[in-house]
Amino acid sequence: MSLAAGLLLALGSAGAINWGYFIQQQAASKLPPLTLRRPLRSLWILFRNRRWTAGFFLGIGGWTLYVGALALAPLSLVQAASAGGIGVLALLARTREPRERLGVGLSIVGLVFLGASLVGGTGAGRSGSITATALWLACSAAVAALAAFPVRRLLVPGAGLGAAAGILYAAGDVGTKAAVHGGARLAFVPALLACHGLAFVALQFGFQRGGPLATAGVATLLTNSLPIAAGLAIFGESLPGGALGDLRLVAFALVVVGAAALATQGHTEPASLPAEAPG
Repeated sequence: MSLAAGLLLALGSAGAINWGYFIQQQAASKLPPLTLRRPLRSLWILFRNRRWTAGFFLGIGGWTLYVGALALAPLSLVQAASAGGIGVLALLARTREPRERLGVGLSIVGLVFLGASLVGGTGAGRSGSITATALWLACSAAVAALAAFPVRRLLVPGAGLGAAAGILYAAGDVGTKAAVHGGARLAFVPALLACHGLAFVALQFGFQRGGPLATAGVATLLTNSLPIAAGLAIFGESLPGGALGDLRLVAFALVVVGAAALATQGHTEPASLPAEAPG
């Protein structure tokens, strides 16, 4: 019963978060340029926009549902259900770009495979090693920095920042899964809040530079696929045996390839971005 409730919470979370992302992207793309040199002014620009603020609080509500889902179900199952948010985003974005359609299509096929593999269940998992969790968070921060700065020049506008946001949100989710076990693992609370805060910053800058699928779409796929790997590597959530286990691995690969298709559309990033903000 608790597992079913956790998956329902995860589905509700996916819908709320990705709808919130879409609203924020539509609003942020029309606002004055944000800058890290004047963070309070940038926050004021965002929060004084009612549409953006509505999207922000919708996303906060989705994250609350997500935390509840983690308390009731294994991380890999929660992420598999949450990954359905890319479908919500695709419906809202109504893309006509062939590459974006390919990326969304591959991702959705991967999600269908993930759903099919769930009939084999997953191990209940454990609280995970504190050292392994800390190492995962540190490596995630380093890879996110690469995506936001040198690597972003190889991707479509906004995708590097979207990837950085997705990696950091995923790290925050891994930290959240550890923290809900309580005890010494509550020490991960500051780290997971920092990850979510930095992801928020990266995503807002990305929203001003790219479309919803290149930014929020890439972020959503990485946010949901990376913790599945963490569930296996850190929290001992075993794969089902035989063909179902193979199917889940193929599904994971398709989701990652879908994210890559959304991020590498073959355009170059515009040179007119504000120099004071990362892009």
